[in-house]
Amino acid sequence: MLSKTRESEIIELIKKEVKPALGCTEPIAVSLATARAAEALREIGQEPEKIKVEVSGNILKNGMGVGVPGTGMVGLHIAAALGVTCGKSGYMLEVLKDLDDKSVERAKEMLKEKFVNITLSKSDKKLFISATCTGGKHKATAIIEDNHDSIVSVIRDNKIISENQEKNSNSEIDNRQPSKSTLDYKLDVKTILQFSRQVPFSDIEFILESVTLNKALAMEGLKNNYGLKVGRTIQDNVHKNIFGSGLLTYSMALTAAASDARMAGCTLPAMSNSGSGNQGITVTMPVIAAAEKLESSREELARALVLSHLIAIHIKGYLGKLSALCGCVIASTGAAAGIVFLRNGSYDQICYSIKNMIGNITGMVCDGAKVGCALKVASGVSSAVQSSILALDNISISENDGIIEKDIEKTIRNLGSIGSKGMENTDSMILDIMVCK
Repeated sequence: MLSKTRESEIIELIKKEVKPALGCTEPIAVSLATARAAEALREIGQEPEKIKVEVSGNILKNGMGVGVPGTGMVGLHIAAALGVTCGKSGYMLEVLKDLDDKSVERAKEMLKEKFVNITLSKSDKKLFISATCTGGKHKATAIIEDNHDSIVSVIRDNKIISENQEKNSNSEIDNRQPSKSTLDYKLDVKTILQFSRQVPFSDIEFILESVTLNKALAMEGLKNNYGLKVGRTIQDNVHKNIFGSGLLTYSMALTAAASDARMAGCTLPAMSNSGSGNQGITVTMPVIAAAEKLESSREELARALVLSHLIAIHIKGYLGKLSALCGCVIASTGAAAGIVFLRNGSYDQICYSIKNMIGNITGMVCDGAKVGCALKVASGVSSAVQSSILALDNISISENDGIIEKDIEKTIRNLGSIGSKGMENTDSMILDIMVCK
């Protein structure tokens, strides 16, 4: 049995890594930084006139082609401007929650007048944003590092006015220990399963907000023509004779539709995982789809979602927030484990599902956030359903195959090494290709 203290630590991690986000988290993080810099200027009665933002390569890559909610536009420039015209840093990853037509028009005017400048930072951090707002003779800078909502310092007129703020509205402990990383929680698959089975339902019932938010996005994507319409096309009755109507089709359609809507700039928030809305969608929707097909109870769904989220968070801890490996690889691996859990799968069967996923779609690259992400999401979900069904029949890729090892934790670390170290050159090449088009 896990102690109450250990349960509380794991719940703390969930609340730290699973939170609502309005819009793709890379441009939204830029909005958050510019919003905080603008607020610092307004504290001395000065309105921002120009914006300069420096971002790491991965932020640039993931922000270039993705829709910004409510604007009909893509990219970091409009995101930066909106942070000034309507952003509130207190909302964190929902910084643009107060967006309206007036603020969008003001932001577009800023772009026309070339008041917004985005450049590539020299920082060696994967996740780095420095946003500077200038007004009159004054300027203010807000810096975000390592996490999308981690404002580490605010500087006004060369004077630090706040520093080392881990702004996480869900956890007071995070405010006291800003440097605590996922790996510091010392998770493993066995502990995650034990926690998911024994923790009181009342302590994890909050995870069902994932259902509310991400299902709403999925329904929006199925109803309207967002992006590539991947989810809607899969669900379309015309194609039923191709896809069928079982769990595979349903989970692919729901998950892809939510990604379609989010990547195309839908104004509904997603419940994110590890700083990624698409990852949050992919880790939850297949599990929700399976729960609906199995007619699972709210408690059964909550426990499966907790396991799914935690498996993804655990694997992501070895990769870092941003990498060349597509986040849907990790998220759909969590979903596969969650489906097995819903079917009363054993520890070994959950490990089988993870190994099947890692042996299947490891290597899918991230070439930036965009509407095409819905296609990758659909592929990940398809693999998740296949992997879970094989696992429930006690079928698993063996340790003789590729990067799979007998020990599940070694297998997960192998995936982390490939995604964080092995694909560094791939990451740089992808960025070079994207910026030179």
